[in-house]
Amino acid sequence: MNLTTRLAASLLMLLTAPLAAAQGDIEKGRNLAYTCTGCHGIEGYKNIYPHYSVPKIGGQNAEYLIAALTAYQKGERAHPTMRAQAESFSAEDIQHIAAYLASVGKETNK
Repeated sequence: MNLTTRLAASLLMLLTAPLAAAQGDIEKGRNLAYTCTGCHGIEGYKNIYPHYSVPKIGGQNAEYLIAALTAYQKGERAHPTMRAQAESFSAEDIQHIAAYLASVGKETNK
């Protein structure tokens, strides 16, 4: 394999990696995301500490959800409840959850 072919193959892998990361199993994600609805599925819900309006996550971009949950896992986003939730998931679980939540109709985000 010559240098040009190797570079092209490497570039292709880098460009398609985000697509592969977002390809979780929707049904597995549905089963894993049941705890998410406890806060994110309640219209107008606010955490007691801090007073924070909980965003609707159904229909959200899968890549964004993966990035957010991973950041909570690593402590890069500060929210004790979300960190505890994210720490309980594997990277594969997060992909499944993101795939499921991204598949939820945007009409639930009103």
